[in-house]
Amino acid sequence: MENLDKTDLLILKYLQEDCNINTKDLASKLFLTVTPVYERIKRLERDGYITKYVALLNKQKMNRGMTVFCNVRLKEHAKNVGSNFVKDIVAFPEIIECYNIAGDYDFMLKILVQDMASYQDFVMNKLSTIENIGNTNSIFVMGEIKYSTALEF
Repeated sequence: MENLDKTDLLILKYLQEDCNINTKDLASKLFLTVTPVYERIKRLERDGYITKYVALLNKQKMNRGMTVFCNVRLKEHAKNVGSNFVKDIVAFPEIIECYNIAGDYDFMLKILVQDMASYQDFVMNKLSTIENIGNTNSIFVMGEIKYSTALEF
């Protein structure tokens, strides 16, 4: 972040709020002309500060209204075992995030499904097919208190 000035940070803030904002409107908010704003955005992309632009979907409308965090402990910790687990996990569309964690468990999965029956089906017919899972612990989200994709600075 040391190479970013106040204008760069404002550009990132506005793009996080609405990545569809056009350069003209963004330049107006920044009291600049279009060309320097466009060049700054391209530099931010080139330097890796902006990695991609996405659309955030409504989970309920997409029949994925139930969020489950599932902690997974592996039986073994050999390198190839962990690699095989990761390869299997990334293939499941229900799993939208996977973290390698420290503590009692090895991985934490964020899973989106329609309902409890869908989660049971996922566990019984998909998750249970992965070799080397020793133990799991499921945490069911009752309500979403804060959800943001924006990094604040």
